[in-house]
Amino acid sequence: MTTTLVTNPAAAGRAGHDRDTASASVFALAVFEARQLLLQIPLLVFGLLYLAYVGYGLIGRDEGMDAYPVLHDVDRATQGGPELLAVALLVCVHRAALLNRRRGLEEQFGVLAMPPARRTLAHALSAVPFAVGVAVVVDVQFARAALRPGAVGHGSVFELAVAPLTVLLAGALGVLLARVLPHPAAPLFFLLAIGLVTSLLTAGSGTHGVDWLWPAVLQNGGTPVPGELLGRPAGWHALYLTGLTVLLVCVAMWVAGGRARLLKAAAAVALAAAVAGAAGQTPGDSAGLQAARKAEADHPAKFQTCVERAGSRYCAYPDWKGWTVDWAGVVHRVQSEAGGEQATTRLTVRQRIQEITDLTTDATLPTSSTPGTVTVGTQWGGNRVPEFAVGVARVLVAGNERASVEMCDARAVTTMWLALATDPTPEDTFRHLRIDDSLSGSAAVLTPDGGSMSVSAQQTEVVRELFREPHDTVAARVKAHWQELVSPHTTTAEAARLLGVRVPKGPDDCLTG
Repeated sequence: MTTTLVTNPAAAGRAGHDRDTASASVFALAVFEARQLLLQIPLLVFGLLYLAYVGYGLIGRDEGMDAYPVLHDVDRATQGGPELLAVALLVCVHRAALLNRRRGLEEQFGVLAMPPARRTLAHALSAVPFAVGVAVVVDVQFARAALRPGAVGHGSVFELAVAPLTVLLAGALGVLLARVLPHPAAPLFFLLAIGLVTSLLTAGSGTHGVDWLWPAVLQNGGTPVPGELLGRPAGWHALYLTGLTVLLVCVAMWVAGGRARLLKAAAAVALAAAVAGAAGQTPGDSAGLQAARKAEADHPAKFQTCVERAGSRYCAYPDWKGWTVDWAGVVHRVQSEAGGEQATTRLTVRQRIQEITDLTTDATLPTSSTPGTVTVGTQWGGNRVPEFAVGVARVLVAGNERASVEMCDARAVTTMWLALATDPTPEDTFRHLRIDDSLSGSAAVLTPDGGSMSVSAQQTEVVRELFREPHDTVAARVKAHWQELVSPHTTTAEAARLLGVRVPKGPDDCLTG
């Protein structure tokens, strides 16, 4: 007996046509819903605020440390801006998905060929244009920083993907809440609940895994470190967000009545991706990463590239080697004001970092006692330039950084003169270097290792008098009396006499205090 299978080409063609029609209908509805979302006041307001925030940052960042961006810090700095926009999108998508129920149209929609599950998918897809828009803004932010002449480091595609993925996740969550909790206040209650749970979970210690369950983990504000020492599981986090977003959409479609095999398969894959991403980002800093951080902090020379410029040596981590030209310019400027053999002495400028415990803390480095070595950090521009000038000057005057900590004599005056003599606005820069932003009394002056150098009230007075004298006149006196000015036995009053300015009254307050 023979069985013959006959395939109906017309039926197969109709099935394919129906699938194409269904996909086109979902896409058309998604486009319509996206247009409607643009008219929602919360989304419009927060969208404009986000664009204004980004635009303001792009316009005024040509000076100071912003002119020398570290790209593996810039990429994660793009993640915080869209968070309020994502919350607004969650609320508006939830509202749009409930609109039919609120207006009593659910029964009328029930007679259409498009089932509720596909309408649910269309609502989720309506968030895609907003995610694409955020991705464009993020790319513009990063490109603007990367194209600066002083940019260093390397960004991460996975870090840059977090902002648009956060927006997609918000849209998926809004649709799911509309299907599970069809109440207008559901987003508010959900956000309050998730905030409370997060606070409780992070109240204890060891919260790395909990922190990374949140869409954006910024960890910014600290001193930049080499990119290989960041230890951020950016790839796993992007996988987690992608899997979680798709999973939420699949669950929303299932609640709406979807039972297709493709939906079940997509949910299974999304669940596996979300679990794998969560597991991959949970462990925290590995033993190997901690060892690498300690090694680069304790023995920087093993990991740095050194270049010779004008008789001095400049050593930097690979990402920062482009800044050695700027460092050399400051060294030349300061050293040209020095006298004696210090005018031509060979210096070693070495970049240093503190052993990393987290990425949110400004580093304060141990003061170096290595002769002729000047510390430079991983930030440049703005106040970091005169701070480095002070670092160069104190090594020329005292021989090493540690010897300059307790200078209560003419050497403090000489150091500040060398550092700021060729500055276009020496008094203003002197003020900004002082922790209290003053120009009188004793104060601590910032240095490139994150510490400070004490300057007494009498020394401050002498330095200010020097800035008011003609530069060439003071420069000639500094070189003529160099040996006395770098001697720990020369007092501040004697330095004032040697340099031809008014002698301050009374002994140095660093001696009497």
